[in-house]
Amino acid sequence: MGTGRSGTAPEVGLAYGEPAARWVLMATVLGSSLTFVDATVVNIALPVIGEDLDAGLSALTWTVNAYTLTLACLILLGGSLGDRLGRRRVFIVGVAWFALASMLCGLAPNIQMLVAARGLQGVGGALLTPGSLAILQASFRPADRGRAIGAWSGLSGIAGATGPFIGGWLIGVTSWRWIFLINVPIGLIGVLMVNKYLPEWQRNEPRKLDLTGFLLAGVCFAGFVFGISVLTLPALPAAFGYGSMALGGIAGAVYWFHFRRTEYPILD
Repeated sequence: MGTGRSGTAPEVGLAYGEPAARWVLMATVLGSSLTFVDATVVNIALPVIGEDLDAGLSALTWTVNAYTLTLACLILLGGSLGDRLGRRRVFIVGVAWFALASMLCGLAPNIQMLVAARGLQGVGGALLTPGSLAILQASFRPADRGRAIGAWSGLSGIAGATGPFIGGWLIGVTSWRWIFLINVPIGLIGVLMVNKYLPEWQRNEPRKLDLTGFLLAGVCFAGFVFGISVLTLPALPAAFGYGSMALGGIAGAVYWFHFRRTEYPILD
């Protein structure tokens, strides 16, 4: 018996352009745009934040570095948790976490609390960023995945580019705190949308979480990010920066040997 005109089975997944596919794309763009916009809008607010919280250049630099550091360290873990626990579930946790951390940033009474809250934002970003692309990969049929990822990239890029304009307007008419507080209602809308329209997906076979690989990769990324950050701060000796990057390089080399010997590496 024939299997159809082409002789092949029909593709499984959403077709680009159908209503369900648009909702999936919109939900992932809304969630991931939180991180893209936040990464650009904070930079223009630094002078105002420093004046309001009486913070110097070094402390202000760490409002950016704290976010980058936790994001770099945990992004591989976020992707692995999505594979193990369910991508939609981890994505929702990431969006909600990011929104709550943004609220803490907006309510921070001093620069120390702001830096700590920015670190928490990076954790949320590490949970939701890899999940958005993974959800698109799992939701769309193979023939339409390229178009879906391209649309996601373009729309997220537009969101990141408009961040400085939105941030500048908010700072001008209200307060720098609203560049963070505005993430709370956006995150709530994102959680509701993701929960309603995004399908769940996770691996059928059980996978062990590669904690050793996560620690090695985390030290590698953190070593380079922290080292580069230290080299931009004249208050700290350059030896700290070079030492941190050397530690990151050693951890990366050890991870390479670990990757070749473990059954379920955190990064293939």
